[in-house]
Amino acid sequence: MSSTDPLPRAAPETEGARLPPRSLEALRAELDAIDDALLATLQRRAAVVAEVAALKNGGVPLRPGREAAILRRLLGKAAGGPLPRQAVVRVWREILAGSLAQQGHFAVAVGEPGGSQKGAIGLLAREHFGALTPLHLHRSASQAIGDVAAGVAAVVVLPLPAEEDAGSALWWTSLLHQDRMSPGRAEGRADLGGGRIHIIARLPFWAPRPEGAPRAAAFVAAAIAPDASGADRTLFGLEFPAETSRARLASQIAAAGLSAGTILLRREGEQKIAQALVDLAGFIAEDDPRLAAIEGLLRPAVRLGAYAEPFEDDQP
Repeated sequence: MSSTDPLPRAAPETEGARLPPRSLEALRAELDAIDDALLATLQRRAAVVAEVAALKNGGVPLRPGREAAILRRLLGKAAGGPLPRQAVVRVWREILAGSLAQQGHFAVAVGEPGGSQKGAIGLLAREHFGALTPLHLHRSASQAIGDVAAGVAAVVVLPLPAEEDAGSALWWTSLLHQDRMSPGRAEGRADLGGGRIHIIARLPFWAPRPEGAPRAAAFVAAAIAPDASGADRTLFGLEFPAETSRARLASQIAAAGLSAGTILLRREGEQKIAQALVDLAGFIAEDDPRLAAIEGLLRPAVRLGAYAEPFEDDQP
């Protein structure tokens, strides 16, 4: 069987009668033929990936927006089929991980409180980036971001920020202030490839979560710009007078024609400046004129990244 042959199919039923059941040996032989065809197809895919890598001419090969679009399309095609949908996600996550590995060394830094191999963020990173992708576990977000800044890892997986976070857990503020950091500082430095570190994905991408899956949520960041998937949200960092309330800030954002989801605030003691991490609907460019229309900001809004909206699967 050549690499271009279609997958073998069972013979159709004759009109008005059913074919006798095939033997176990015949079924196993067909499965072997299907496996051979799948391997040939994967080899063809790997050859195309090599061509794509040659055209890119280096850089971080990850494109999470395109990966999300691929999975959405495949899950749509798999609707109603016998293959469990969580298997579709798992198989293609490993295929995509293999494509990344094929294009060069690809390692993942993880900011996991406690730095445990069994921590939820580390398990989430392993689930998304593949069983054999190297993980560098760190006890703090700043250490993990430093791996990306130094080129030790291509991406970093970090816990989803929360309102009550404090200290080093406020990793998103380092992305907001990248332009103010000295080039020699490891934490939050964004000189890998000459680009700022951006949030580029949110994990997990697919839900519902099967039994045994890590119950956590995280962002993925890298020194590349985010890419659109067709259904996205964009994260911006804002600075404004500390006396501005959350309701007032939300009103100013809405008046500018933007739709905000989560708004996380950070105020410190008697500081006169407050900061916010704002999740906006859509894939929004940093020069979108609506951002300049937000009243009361002390500096232009900074795009911290964007991510594909998680796929909420309502099929079994």
